[in-house]
Amino acid sequence: MADIVKIFDTTLRDGEQSPGASMNTEEKIQIAKQLEKLGVDIIEAGFAAASPGDFEAIKKISEVVTKSTVCSLARALEKDIEAAGKAVAPARFKRIHTFIATSPIHMEYKLRMSPEEVVRRAVEAVRYAREFVEDVEFSCEDAGRSEMSFLKEIIDEVIKAGASTINIPDTVGYRFPHEMGEMIKELKEFVGERAIISVHCHNDLGLAVANSLYSILNGARQVECTINGLGERAGNAAMEEIVMAIKTRKDIFGQIDTNINTKEIYPTSRLVAAITGIEPQPNKAIVGKNAFAHESGIHQDGVLKHKLTYEIMRAEDIGLDRNAIVLGKHSGRHAFKERVRELGFDLSDEELNRAFQRFKVLADKKKEVSDDDIRMLITNELSSAPEIFKLKKLQISGCSAGVPSAAVTIEHNGIEMTDAGIGDGTIDAIFKTIDRISGHRGRLMDYQVSAVTQGKDALAKVVVKVVFEDGKPAVVGHGLSIDTMVASAKAYLGALNAYLSMGEILERRGKGNGV
Repeated sequence: MADIVKIFDTTLRDGEQSPGASMNTEEKIQIAKQLEKLGVDIIEAGFAAASPGDFEAIKKISEVVTKSTVCSLARALEKDIEAAGKAVAPARFKRIHTFIATSPIHMEYKLRMSPEEVVRRAVEAVRYAREFVEDVEFSCEDAGRSEMSFLKEIIDEVIKAGASTINIPDTVGYRFPHEMGEMIKELKEFVGERAIISVHCHNDLGLAVANSLYSILNGARQVECTINGLGERAGNAAMEEIVMAIKTRKDIFGQIDTNINTKEIYPTSRLVAAITGIEPQPNKAIVGKNAFAHESGIHQDGVLKHKLTYEIMRAEDIGLDRNAIVLGKHSGRHAFKERVRELGFDLSDEELNRAFQRFKVLADKKKEVSDDDIRMLITNELSSAPEIFKLKKLQISGCSAGVPSAAVTIEHNGIEMTDAGIGDGTIDAIFKTIDRISGHRGRLMDYQVSAVTQGKDALAKVVVKVVFEDGKPAVVGHGLSIDTMVASAKAYLGALNAYLSMGEILERRGKGNGV
């Protein structure tokens, strides 16, 4: 029989803490459904006490996910645990994940608590969590820099209090693989069969996946990870790399396996990238666009003769088993609906109708609409705040010999308003004109533009990060159009609409946890 390692996916919690990766409730639900389809054992849906938005997202995910366990993070505080318990209450399978720091540096400078106080708080937290759920996970934050004797003491006590999973996070990505392996081996021998040992490795030194794999080889039977390696700072261990390493190197891992349906890895990666706006680097292992590409003549010759010459795994294994189906302006609603479903989206009839209308508009402008175009159409809609201000018209002028200017028409409360202005460049002119019409002045912090597909008629995706009020975090806006200038204007308006209507996004950066 297979020796199963549970996959604990924290894309919706730790992954969302990547700068610029905040997701609204509908986006989180779409990703959660795809994670369930992927075969993830535990979905950490958020941090219920962080904001009303996080609480609502966890609760709604708990209502729709039926196969995976739904989990909420909670500090070792009664108010956090109570919020987590209420948020996951509707779930068929539910877990509370509570934590407290255990390293000397964290206890002294962050918590300002003695080791004895930390143990007492941890035990109280686990006992209280057991009042809401049977499945309680306890994390020793910054375990990578904690003393082994203290780890054993606190682990022993929380297991007695009812914790069934003990997580050992390398919170700051400090450990090397052999160190992590030795730590897990000693703790596994100490814990025995009383609880599952889990690991949560950060990638500050680029070792998160290696540390996770060494931990598995030494007894860890749960691994915490994210899609595309998203996460704070340098990110978390990438789920796709861990899973495919186990699958590919059976000579090392033997009977060890996961419940992941690997054919859903690539679709899940694309969905997360489309929603967060954070694309994996081209040479990213497993899911990067170059992962199965060969440019060298020698490599091409070898692969054509026998794929195993330069490929250690099959592209088909991660869901690249066929070319993208291309739809066009003559495609019908049924074909579009089926393709949307295959891409991992679960839309209501109303959402599907709106998406189909946008598809038809795009299809009139492009010869072919690819899977990535469709992903972007849908995720752009899911990412959009209510359209308080809506772009109606845009006209630009100016070149190297002239003054860049823009004329913009915006609809607000059913009234169209038009103005024109100049700037240091075309984008600057557009944004300044929008500021004047809307009455809200923004400060651009980041601007990214990319082509969704190839070709001169490629759909342009623009992501902006804008600050509208001093002292407030930046908000993110997404824009999509064949015309890059139009996409830029839509992205800037998207950020403004988010600022005006989605206060929870402005609060989400202050979560203050470090597991």
